[in-house]
Amino acid sequence: MFWYQQPPRSSLKLIASTSTWLKNTYEEGYSEAKFEISRDKNNLSVMTIKNVTSKDAAMYFCAASDH
Repeated sequence: MFWYQQPPRSSLKLIASTSTWLKNTYEEGYSEAKFEISRDKNNLSVMTIKNVTSKDAAMYFCAASDH
């Protein structure tokens, strides 16, 4: 599972990737302290943005892959 952020008038930025067998991997500039990601064994994933400010205004997307 991949989580992306797309700020206004900007391109997609990868926040983090996660899987059922590996720990969440965050890209530079993103952390679990701000973007908490959970995933259960049924592949349901939820991302929670903590302490939201106006700088967090963006479209957020998730994408899944079988690979």
